[in-house]
Amino acid sequence: MKILHVITMLDIGGAERLIVDLLPRLRDLGHEVDLLLFNGVDTLFKSELERQGINIYELSHGHDVNDFLFKVYNPWNIVKIRKYLNRYDIIHTHNTACQLYVPISKSLGLNKKPFLVTTEHSSNNRRRSIWWYKPIDKWMYNRYTSIVCIADKPRENLERYIGAKPSILTISNGVDTHRFNRPIKDISNNTCFVITMVAGLRAEKDHETLIKAMAHLPEKYSLRLVGSGEREKRLKALVDELDLNSRVAFLGVRMDVPDILAQSDINVLSSHWEGLSLSSVEGMASGRPFVASDVDGLREIVSGAGILFPHGDDKALAREIQNLCENPVLYRSIALACQERARKYDVSVMAEKYSNLYKLLGRKPLC
Repeated sequence: MKILHVITMLDIGGAERLIVDLLPRLRDLGHEVDLLLFNGVDTLFKSELERQGINIYELSHGHDVNDFLFKVYNPWNIVKIRKYLNRYDIIHTHNTACQLYVPISKSLGLNKKPFLVTTEHSSNNRRRSIWWYKPIDKWMYNRYTSIVCIADKPRENLERYIGAKPSILTISNGVDTHRFNRPIKDISNNTCFVITMVAGLRAEKDHETLIKAMAHLPEKYSLRLVGSGEREKRLKALVDELDLNSRVAFLGVRMDVPDILAQSDINVLSSHWEGLSLSSVEGMASGRPFVASDVDGLREIVSGAGILFPHGDDKALAREIQNLCENPVLYRSIALACQERARKYDVSVMAEKYSNLYKLLGRKPLC
């Protein structure tokens, strides 16, 4: 099959990481796979895909990720997309602007080709709270032959929103667990402990609770935050307010995340909501205990393996972290359970399922 994936840009994030891991594997499975970016701003993820030989096209090229709104939501993109439609058997979209603009572009022509596929990467989004947007969403989703949800909870939420449809299915996200797999640490002689959270500094993430938890932990605990985003200034102000500057480090965007996780003692994801978080699977694969908010999209992955704490409860989070670090036997058992759970979400399993979906669509008549 000849397939074009379409995403806004390759900034650091879960959907973007999926693209980087998935596309080379689909090519290895025999598909011809290209990528189209609404904003082709140069990023580390973009460079990684280029090194792997994936063809990347772009509708525009911003100078930095702050060009996002103009470059991504420019209506002229609808016209620009049209020249790609007849080149591919399947166009697979990610993120709101791409999900909407691609079917609009296709509807402006008479061509039946290509099949449209989209992936829902979250269990919720801000569009669903806007009452007048629902008819637009329903029209948009009805243009897709297949809608892939990255976990059962996002699928349930989407079906409540637009109604159950045969076109909606679940393919769990996956990561290259071998890149993250490390031996379990022996912490029995530790004199200090490093906590790490890998997540964009964006609205759906709850960095505040983790930062506040640090105020309840002894001085021997330090925190590293990996990622970038629009909330960085606000989070740094909170760190300053709590007098935690010597114990909390903002590392920005990094490509050595497997090594950073391996150097940690505890990996945490504090979040308001998730779809199926790739960073949670990476954290569990790393050989370190994983602690996460008890919210949709994390509960399904972590429950029975890692530790869940009540959403927004900084004191409970601090207790869970300290309990793990003060009990080497518990620490090891949770780390082992996390690694075992992560194996179920390996990227090779995900790639095979997407490949099978594309082959199935290839046998359907265009209508």
